Amino acid sequence: MAAPVQDGMDARKRAIARFQDFFGSAPQLLVTAPGRINLIGEHTDYNEGFVMPIAVDRVLCVAARPRDDDTVCIVATDLNGRDVFRLTDIQPSERGDWRNYPRGVAWVLRRNGVRLTGMDAVIASDIPIGAGLSSSAALEVGVALALSHLSGAEVDKVTVARWCQQAENEFVGVQCGIMDQMACLLGKDRHALLLDCRDLSHEWVPLPNGIVFIGADTGKPRTLAASAYNQRRQECETAVQLLRELLGRPIRSLRDVDNDEVELLFERLPDPVRRRARHVTSENNRVKDFAQALRNGNLYRAGALLSASHASLRDDYEVSCVELDAMVRALTSVPGVFGARLTGAGFGGACIAMVRESAVEQVLREVPECYRALLGETAPKPHLFVVRAADGARSEPIGG
Repeated sequence: MAAPVQDGMDARKRAIARFQDFFGSAPQLLVTAPGRINLIGEHTDYNEGFVMPIAVDRVLCVAARPRDDDTVCIVATDLNGRDVFRLTDIQPSERGDWRNYPRGVAWVLRRNGVRLTGMDAVIASDIPIGAGLSSSAALEVGVALALSHLSGAEVDKVTVARWCQQAENEFVGVQCGIMDQMACLLGKDRHALLLDCRDLSHEWVPLPNGIVFIGADTGKPRTLAASAYNQRRQECETAVQLLRELLGRPIRSLRDVDNDEVELLFERLPDPVRRRARHVTSENNRVKDFAQALRNGNLYRAGALLSASHASLRDDYEVSCVELDAMVRALTSVPGVFGARLTGAGFGGACIAMVRESAVEQVLREVPECYRALLGETAPKPHLFVVRAADGARSEPIGG
């Protein structure tokens, strides 16, 4: 997906105004779906472990109204794109782009027995694409809530999250976990979501006053992420098989192994499988310790856990790169930054830093210069942005 075009209006106003322009009347429904960023818990989701994302104050909005036929017409105003399909014949788009996400959501809703009505919709977003904020999950959730609301279906949020994941896995063809959709739907203002990816149990952890999070896009595309992601998953599955034999008990995933057990058997496991297992088991511990540090208001402990997560991702999971390492160094060089790490699959993309609110301006001013100094003239152009924890997706009737 290309980067959205901004014209001075926020996403909500753009969605409503463009709907009026395109369809000639006001929409009846507005769905707001936030982006998300993961604070800690990387490459643990597909190992049935723990993650801790926040929904952020950047949103995708869907302005919509029902139709009296089975046609869905969607205008993506920021992408200068349009898609039309019939609910009775949903096929993947030949273009293989953003259009497959709404189509996939409609396909899964129908497969699960939701009687959908046609829909006219306009989508507008202020979520930066490619910056690690999961604009794709926001698109899935926004369309799912719009279709279900207009069709009179009442579906709980966890089920919507599962269905959106199914759409991305089975229709779009991206083997994502469920963290992004859960964060988008269950986010809470000034709270992080502590999520167990095995059974989807969750709790909200209050964020201490006086801190914000800064996302730092390195400017390096995640070119190797897909192939390396599949390789890491296979290495984790190999670790499970070997640990099952060594420990002599049923093990379904690395979630069932303690970090102490991995350390005890470390020399009996082949490399790099043993380091992959050590990252996952230690990262699960860091997620739980990070949540407790936030509850206790221990910002220095929380920051140290973020930095330890990055070191593990760099050394044991080997998904970092020179640009991500340089960005973490640049971020943590500024007073008032408690800790930083890569966020997302790795091999490029973005970092996340926990920052004292009073230090934000200094971070935004000094980090790009430090990043360029570390990498030299060939450094890609970085982009830093402040994110705050926000409420999850919601629907509201508007217009006539």
